[in-house]
Amino acid sequence: MEAKGNNRVCLTLFLRVVVAAVGWGIYDRLQQQREESGPDRKSAAAPVEVAPIVTGSIALRRTFSGTLEARAEFVVAPKVSGHVEQLNVNLADSVRRGQVVAVLDDDEYIQAVNQAEADLAVAEANLAEAESALEIAVREFERIRTLHQRGVASDSQLDKAKADRSAKTAGLEVARAQVTRAEAALETVNIRLGYTRVKADWTGGDDSRVVAERYVDEGQTVSANAELLLIVELDPITGVIFVSEKDYARLQPGQEASLATDAYPQERFSGRIERISPVFRQATRQARVELAIDNSAMRLKPGMFIRATVVLERLSRATIVPEQALTHRDGQTGIFVVNEEDMTVGWFPVETGIREGDRVQVTGGNPLDGRVVVLGQQLVDDGSQVTIPGDEQGEATAAGGGEEQG
Repeated sequence: MEAKGNNRVCLTLFLRVVVAAVGWGIYDRLQQQREESGPDRKSAAAPVEVAPIVTGSIALRRTFSGTLEARAEFVVAPKVSGHVEQLNVNLADSVRRGQVVAVLDDDEYIQAVNQAEADLAVAEANLAEAESALEIAVREFERIRTLHQRGVASDSQLDKAKADRSAKTAGLEVARAQVTRAEAALETVNIRLGYTRVKADWTGGDDSRVVAERYVDEGQTVSANAELLLIVELDPITGVIFVSEKDYARLQPGQEASLATDAYPQERFSGRIERISPVFRQATRQARVELAIDNSAMRLKPGMFIRATVVLERLSRATIVPEQALTHRDGQTGIFVVNEEDMTVGWFPVETGIREGDRVQVTGGNPLDGRVVVLGQQLVDDGSQVTIPGDEQGEATAAGGGEEQG
């Protein structure tokens, strides 16, 4: 038993020695490999993709959603009540300024005109009678006054003649007033008769518009000021968008806008900012902006959904890199710029500005030019050597650098 225990201890010690020897051999081998391959690894070129840094124009664009509205709206309504005998226009018809678009039953108003004309005739006859009576009274007064001067007529006769002349003068004035009133009454009923021919007589804007809505049919009886038709102006048409405070300060009247619609997805329409509201809506914290859009072909209609793209800012000479080139290191945003002489990269912190598609404006402390890494940034640091697959210039430079080191 004692011999077996001694053999087990010896075996354990032997195994420990073997494991230690093997471990030391592996560690020593790794150290040798690290020392041998360390300089090569440090100088190994990382494969990257690059793109040129360009100097050119870049624009800050914003796209806003909105709708189209009619430039102007005019509601046709009769000024008198009546039976609709005729509608001269229908939905989508073109209407000229002053055109008669509806006719109401005018029998009652024609009768009123006839009555007013008769009243005027009576008033004019009364006026003629009053003029004749006054003329007779004047002659009688002159005759009595002559006789009174001769002592033939008495004072009472003279006073009576004078009073009669005054009465006939007043009667003439009343007759004249009655004629004036009858003429006014006739004019009034003629005007009301004219109202039975309902006109689309709007003010301002274009002379031609389009019927957008029809509210009645022929045969209906309508009251005064009842809506018959809605007539709208469509050229130019108005686009309405709403902008937030962030973009509000960058907008101004006259700015150009490019518009797209779902109705014509392959086409772009041009417009310009016409009015900007001076207040923001409390519910949305947005301001209304109106655009004037050319619509000479009448293809755009009120109520259509639009997407309006406006250039808020444009720079003619900006340093531009692909958005893929932006890299974040130690809380900073920067880019890796290729040194074409020794095919290494340098780290340059930058500040980003306008973004347009996949292009970004960058600014930094030093002028930036050449080429920038857009793929493989995770493989390099400041000063790392790189290789650009498929780039003959880069491969030739790297090969020349290797011969100088050898």
